[in-house]
Amino acid sequence: MPAITDPPPAVVAAELDALKTALDASIPAKTDDNTLVATWNIRSFGDLTRKWESKSGDSPTRDLHSALAIARILERFDVIAIQEVKSNLRALRDVLKVLGPGWSFALTDVTYGDAGNGERLCYLFNTDRAQLSGLACELVVPEDLDTPYSTAANAFQRQFVRTPYAVSFRAGRDTFVLVTLHVIYGDRGSDRRKELEGIAKWLREWAERTEDYSQNLICLGDFNIDREGDDQYMAFTSTGLKPAPDHTNLPRTVFDDSHETGALSNFYDQVAWFETLKGKPYLTMQYKTGGNFDFRGILKQGMSTRSMSYRISDHFPLWVEFERLR
Repeated sequence: MPAITDPPPAVVAAELDALKTALDASIPAKTDDNTLVATWNIRSFGDLTRKWESKSGDSPTRDLHSALAIARILERFDVIAIQEVKSNLRALRDVLKVLGPGWSFALTDVTYGDAGNGERLCYLFNTDRAQLSGLACELVVPEDLDTPYSTAANAFQRQFVRTPYAVSFRAGRDTFVLVTLHVIYGDRGSDRRKELEGIAKWLREWAERTEDYSQNLICLGDFNIDREGDDQYMAFTSTGLKPAPDHTNLPRTVFDDSHETGALSNFYDQVAWFETLKGKPYLTMQYKTGGNFDFRGILKQGMSTRSMSYRISDHFPLWVEFERLR
């Protein structure tokens, strides 16, 4: 049985060379002066078929070829929030073998129940460039409805479907808290709106408390927002959260047809923070630029978009670059 650390077949190696070229052109290089943070919903990131190319009837269809490509994308960043990590960690562990001993991870337990979809939230980070700085917690709504971040809809009896996961990191002299989430999709937009409102209120109150300690609070993940300006977007931004400016017109998923229609078909994934708190600029980290990585036409060429989405993902990585304090 082949292993992901074995030399790949020639056809896989050639595709990885093309992937490297595309990544070099799309994502800033790591330097002593920057920090690269990303979010990626990797579709059903769980089990793995240990073949270089999965065949009809194999389950799962994600194979070593796919996992190796995923690892080559992930290694371009310093910290990555990953959504849809499943209870089975085989694919994640194989990816970590490729990334090597300079990488580590932190993740939640599995969220059970139909709405939770058996998912975990996870952070991967390059320990040579970013280290844990002490905090790891889940956002839980308090029972007291008088608090500024509670609502009757998400009080003690109604927690978030997949509890947002916060972890603090240190990169150079910068300290930042990342909060990742995967908002419930539901049957209609209103199902998401109450979660988004509750999360926005929670984050605002937390940011105002941590601002005194020069910490940076950044929210990132899959918010299941359909489009900029819709009710879900307004709920998400209702307390002052601002999405990264360079992400506005970028496609989020492999099924986005904006190159044909001229309009984004979804606005799911976001990286956001508060621009000001107490009348002052909030982030001590200086934002530089941001983008996505569209792997269509590079990975799994000749395969249908749907089939490719189960091997790589149905979402693109979304990233931001900050200037690093030294």
